[in-house]
Amino acid sequence: MNITIYSWRDIKHPLAGGAEQSLHEHAKYWISQGAHVSWFALSFAQAQGEETVDKINIIRRGSHFTVHLHAFRAYLKNELPYADIVIDSFHFLPYFIPLYRRNVSIVALLNEVAGPVWFQNILFPVSLIGYILEPFFFLFYKKSNFIVGSNSAQDDLKKVGIQSSCIHVINHGVTITHTFKDEKKDQKPTILFLSRLTKDKGIEDSLVAFSIIAQSNPDAQFWVGGKTESKEYEAILHLKAKELGIDQKTTFFGYVTDKEKFRLFAQSWVLVHASTKEGWGLNIIEANSQATPAVGYKVSGLIDSIQDGKTGILTEKNTPAGLAKSLEKVLSDKALRTELSENALKWSKQFSWEKAGKESWSLLKSLYNKSQ
Repeated sequence: MNITIYSWRDIKHPLAGGAEQSLHEHAKYWISQGAHVSWFALSFAQAQGEETVDKINIIRRGSHFTVHLHAFRAYLKNELPYADIVIDSFHFLPYFIPLYRRNVSIVALLNEVAGPVWFQNILFPVSLIGYILEPFFFLFYKKSNFIVGSNSAQDDLKKVGIQSSCIHVINHGVTITHTFKDEKKDQKPTILFLSRLTKDKGIEDSLVAFSIIAQSNPDAQFWVGGKTESKEYEAILHLKAKELGIDQKTTFFGYVTDKEKFRLFAQSWVLVHASTKEGWGLNIIEANSQATPAVGYKVSGLIDSIQDGKTGILTEKNTPAGLAKSLEKVLSDKALRTELSENALKWSKQFSWEKAGKESWSLLKSLYNKSQ
């Protein structure tokens, strides 16, 4: 079976996140079952035009703004390998493969229907145009199968007209590269934010929430790890911490290695995740694997990855004040924190990439057999 993936970024992109990690793990499993996988994505500074990573043939063309056009051009010029199955990944914009590829099974991969997220990271009026047009994108995929990572994403797809029979919920796995069983929690009450540092991931709300906590809990500290998309936004975050009066209690780690990431998970008391919307929340389960519960906004994706009151807490109100209230509840109640930590650890053990890979491979095999 020959599979071609069209995705915005690949695993080696400097800003690759959970979406790329998840798809990469699926592709590795498909290869282990005998498939040949090619991956088309945008290029970036110092990137090779073509490269093999974990036996995946990665082809890079264009930029954030031109990659979709380059994909169409590459198809017209027969620059891509033959494919039995095409994976069309949505990241705000899909690749619109059904418009020009015939006689091939198309599987749409969706982490989330963007909805209001258009207004978080994209400038007006492009954000407004995208928000208005997005429901119409799905008209081209009425006959396609969808893979999503959560029940929330499934519900969002139903709202834009995709039939339930075409939607396949496959929970993400978790890659635990390091475990720190003997690592003790930091002596100080420690809140960790570990994700991409973008507005839609809730870093600004998290800073405000911590500033509220710091007023009544002077020993508390805030750790921030993750990549920013620009030096300008990084400077804005540092300035915001200073303006809030929490710069001396906030540590910005920047990009961290896998080992450093899991050490931070192990040492922190609670993970905070204040996204506008999520497809799932890989970092939630990673933190859980180190017996660290999570507090998050009650939004799509996080309502799936956080078991409210069991492995973490979902806020009553999706505001910095609501976030601070839930975080303080975890920090101040040792018995609750212990219970949440134990449940979180058990919850994390339910997820594996092998299980996820088997489920996606079963779908691809059935589509391939039908096409034959």
